[in-house]
Amino acid sequence: MRMICVGLFACLLSMAQAKFEYWPGTQYDPAVPTARTVLGYDIGDRVASHASLMRYMEALAAATPNRMKIFEYAKSWEGRKLIYAAIGSEQNIRRLPEIQAAMKKLYDPRKITEAEAQKVMAGLPAVIWLGYGVHGNEISSPDAALMTAYHLLAARNDKLVTDVLAHVVVLIDPTQNPDGRDRFVHNYEVAEGSEPNADPTAAEHNEPWPGGRTNHYYFDLNRDWLAITQPETAGRIKALQQWYPLVFVDLHEMGTESTYYFAPEATPFNPHLVPEFQKAPLYWFGKNNAKYFDQFGFSYFTREQYDAFYPGYGASWPSYYGGLAMTYENGSTRGLVVRRSDETTITFRETVRRHFVSSIATCETAAVNREKLLSNFWQYHVTALAEAEREPMKNYIFPRRGNVGAVDHLADLMLQHGAEVMRAKAAFKVDGKDYPEGSYVIPLVQPAKRLVRTLLDSQVSMEDDFLKAEESRRKRRLSSEIYDVTAWSLPLQFGVEMVSTNSKTTGDLEPLKHDMLPQGAITGKATVAYLVPWGSVTAGRLLTAALREGLRVHSTDKKFTLGGRTYPAGTLIIKVKENPPTTPDVMARIVKATHADVVGTDTGWVDDGPNFGSHYVSFLKKPGIAIAWDSPTGPGSAGQIRFVLERQFNYPVTVIRANQMGNSDLSKFQVIILPDAGFGAGYTGAFGPVGSRRLKDWVQAGGTLIGMGGALQYMGANGLLSLSQENATVEAPAAGAAGGAARPAGAGAPGAPAGPATGAAPAAAADGRVAGKNFAKDSDFEKAIQPDSEPPSSAHGFIAKAKVDQEHWLTAGVPETVFTMIQGRNIFAPIKVDRGINAVYFSGPDDVVASGYLWDEFKKQIAYKPFLVLQRDGRGYEIGFTADPNFRAYMDGLNVLFLNAVFRAPAHVGGGGGFGEENSQEHVQ
Repeated sequence: MRMICVGLFACLLSMAQAKFEYWPGTQYDPAVPTARTVLGYDIGDRVASHASLMRYMEALAAATPNRMKIFEYAKSWEGRKLIYAAIGSEQNIRRLPEIQAAMKKLYDPRKITEAEAQKVMAGLPAVIWLGYGVHGNEISSPDAALMTAYHLLAARNDKLVTDVLAHVVVLIDPTQNPDGRDRFVHNYEVAEGSEPNADPTAAEHNEPWPGGRTNHYYFDLNRDWLAITQPETAGRIKALQQWYPLVFVDLHEMGTESTYYFAPEATPFNPHLVPEFQKAPLYWFGKNNAKYFDQFGFSYFTREQYDAFYPGYGASWPSYYGGLAMTYENGSTRGLVVRRSDETTITFRETVRRHFVSSIATCETAAVNREKLLSNFWQYHVTALAEAEREPMKNYIFPRRGNVGAVDHLADLMLQHGAEVMRAKAAFKVDGKDYPEGSYVIPLVQPAKRLVRTLLDSQVSMEDDFLKAEESRRKRRLSSEIYDVTAWSLPLQFGVEMVSTNSKTTGDLEPLKHDMLPQGAITGKATVAYLVPWGSVTAGRLLTAALREGLRVHSTDKKFTLGGRTYPAGTLIIKVKENPPTTPDVMARIVKATHADVVGTDTGWVDDGPNFGSHYVSFLKKPGIAIAWDSPTGPGSAGQIRFVLERQFNYPVTVIRANQMGNSDLSKFQVIILPDAGFGAGYTGAFGPVGSRRLKDWVQAGGTLIGMGGALQYMGANGLLSLSQENATVEAPAAGAAGGAARPAGAGAPGAPAGPATGAAPAAAADGRVAGKNFAKDSDFEKAIQPDSEPPSSAHGFIAKAKVDQEHWLTAGVPETVFTMIQGRNIFAPIKVDRGINAVYFSGPDDVVASGYLWDEFKKQIAYKPFLVLQRDGRGYEIGFTADPNFRAYMDGLNVLFLNAVFRAPAHVGGGGGFGEENSQEHVQ
């Protein structure tokens, strides 16, 4: 352990710490160990590592086994355990299983009567969950978790604590993101000097890429509650469903210059929540927090900036099972002491104290309002069932066809969310439509009704007043108050068919359980080949498994019919005679692992379409894949690309730091992926002119270069893709008006930052003056103050509808329409037909927005612009996704498109099987 008492400053700091009190006047039980006795320092002296957090929590539990129990609920990717501790009176700790069972009864009013519910609530404590440190570099809350646990266990003759322990079971999750936490601690300790440095520009306050905010795969765990892709989130949701805490608080940090934020939250308010149960009670907690903050002289704010509209936050998801969810945000020191712009300094322990005080105040509020909170929880579900009975729509049906892997995943994900899902044991008919066996039905009449609607409806709208104000802010170039994405819809994200019906389903249905999902199978006798119909994520997993097993795999560029069945373009063909004798055993094993459906055939004769030996059938290489890593790549984009390939499709990749790319031997890779990188200019500096030239040479020699989002700006500016980024469109001014001729969208060099268009502004005289113009009305003034050129207004996360050119091999197995998440302001002009192909492009302005909110002018400009482009360059390809198809790893409907770019493109490079240079025109089209 590092020693803090170094030099005069450290000694003075140690003396001051002896006088520091987290809750003034409290007497503590010496039988309960302090942090100093366990860790060697007082809480707030150091930023505790994950190991230190665990050691102290375990020491508290060992000293007070009758009042504290620890439960492990998950392990991080790096093997660190995640725990929560239950703290309460001896009586409540003894009956924890009884409390869990009681909360599950209250969750489902179909199973108990009102009278029985009242009896259950009469003696039931309020269960609350305090979640700390979901972002690893938001450092004060995990240490506050230690202080909260110690105070609740050790404070003597304290009525507040006694009441809390009697009426509340407090669940403390001390660090929700242990991998990110330890990344921050390591970076801080590497950078710190002989004593803490208050200068905010000091290295100890500024982390290197990627920072500690995210987990191992650089996922923001506070956005993962929707898709549940990470083990930390999956374990936490499962634990919450064991308790259904009445209150869930997610404790965060914000910028150093900020004070402290707590409920009530900002607008917009999700329409599927119930203000009576989930908005009004926020004031109970906010006012009690304010009481103590006023007493201790802490500044704070409420009802600004932080909303709970998006259901994927920790401070929103628990609301949909009927709890009360809140965010607390604390100004951060990002170290042990920092100086603010107003010349005041704040220490780490002071920020720890603020989170500690709000934690204790929250416990008190829950104790005081125990009966109301329990009643609200019960009534939330009573009213949810009543709403479902009244509403005309009764069921969501998910036919199990098309991308069946995505359909199965969606059904399983809804189970993880706690929804009731039914599976059809046989084919059935509803409203005159046929649905195959294995289709899923999600009824609305269930306790999770509001969660189901929130996750599945194609549109969840924000309040009109909020949107009007947002439009006004945008026009005045003020900051947006939309905090995250405005759209999410699992059916759209997964690209699966969903039917909403007013009719009750009368088919032979059974409740779905996790172990009932289809496992995949091989049908038919494979004496000639195994056929794997393309277009499903399960087929994608089988492809990567087969390549890793060393099997030779081919794929058709066009659909064909064999034995009366039509196989889509992209279908995998694994020829028996070209593979080892052990292939049947290998195929049986990987089918079981991937859940893919495979058809064995005893003939290569097709009824229609290309035969297996056609030029339209390509050999799929086992590609070496490299991903640009480190600055300037966006950590989220880089991490999610790696996660999708490594964890969702079990295909390992090589990550290369961007500043080494120009000096690395690229010949061993067939695919290089450039993640989104903001405005993309950073790649130019990281690669340098030599690196960019080497990358160009590598492509021309047969490589496949794939760029995402902002990386396309770099590619366009450096001759790697003939793509131009657009500025905002500007309407042509009336004759004689200031501003000159109309400017085309995208004026200026590709990849260049937006700026005034050449010759667009009125000419200035030698003395700097411009020709005068009279304004007759307000609208003339408004036009005059508009900039000559600027980027489009940033989109705040909407789901866009896009059209697919299904005749190209790059889109094999992809339906005619796909949906993608769009954030930011990247809009690119279509690639010219003599340079490449726009394989996927956005729909028209009237239907480009499939879900969410978007400015009218953005709708007009993004319409018919490309989402996926392909360009031939020498023997290789350059591929550009104008938005990342792996966004948060929850756009399952784009997986096949991404896999085509990664695995099918290398099969089509010159001399790489299938079409060579002499047949390349078909690919350029």
